Amino acid sequence: MGGRIRTWCVRLLSVCFWLLVWQLAAWAIDARIILVGPIEVLARLAELALTGEFWASVGLSLARIALGFASGIVLGVLLAAAASRLKVMRELLAPLVGTLKAVPVASFVILVLLWVSSSHLSIVIAWVMAFPIVYTNVLEGIEQTDPKLLEMADVFGVAPLERVRLIYFSQVLPYFRAALSLALGLSWKAGIAAEVIGLPDFTIGEHLYDAKVYLDTPDLFAWTVAIVIVSVALEALFNRVLDAGLARWEARP
Repeated sequence: MGGRIRTWCVRLLSVCFWLLVWQLAAWAIDARIILVGPIEVLARLAELALTGEFWASVGLSLARIALGFASGIVLGVLLAAAASRLKVMRELLAPLVGTLKAVPVASFVILVLLWVSSSHLSIVIAWVMAFPIVYTNVLEGIEQTDPKLLEMADVFGVAPLERVRLIYFSQVLPYFRAALSLALGLSWKAGIAAEVIGLPDFTIGEHLYDAKVYLDTPDLFAWTVAIVIVSVALEALFNRVLDAGLARWEARP
């Protein structure tokens, strides 16, 4: 308990240090259009948080990006499981996964805008970010599963579902968790970036674009801070839900 408190104290001091650096830089530059201090930004964020439009925009952006992220997870896991069994599928998916990893997000945004409306853009981009990461990591985790454990399961005639629960879960879980942590952050940031380009109505990306056009630096920083807060909260919540779900699954008789 003492170590945990000490860790949080160190983190809090680190945050305070950088907030102080930020404030001193704002005072030194003394140009509100270029840089505003954290106090003014937090005050503006508090003002935005009192409006319904703020929460509607956050909720809409979050729902669309979450949909793309979730579909990327599901498809990534299913195709990784299939590719671990079928070599032909692995070879067929390799060029697609490699392309999704290599092509810049901006190129995907422009291409996707030719095929779907801007309101669905962040869903597709979040999927593009999540799918290759989850697929690659889960496939690697399956391939690194201890063959001796699988041989033992064959000897004792362990059913496929029980084999997944008792063997693959523990072996693949570190790869899966790392993939989710990375994919969640990338999907959120890339989805917001896609909104800035596509400009769907009532989204975080639209507000960021408006702040840039009107040179409203406090709004720009306030929305950016909101993005960071949501990202941190999402990761913490997702880890808790994942831990609870895995604990229930492993506790099954």
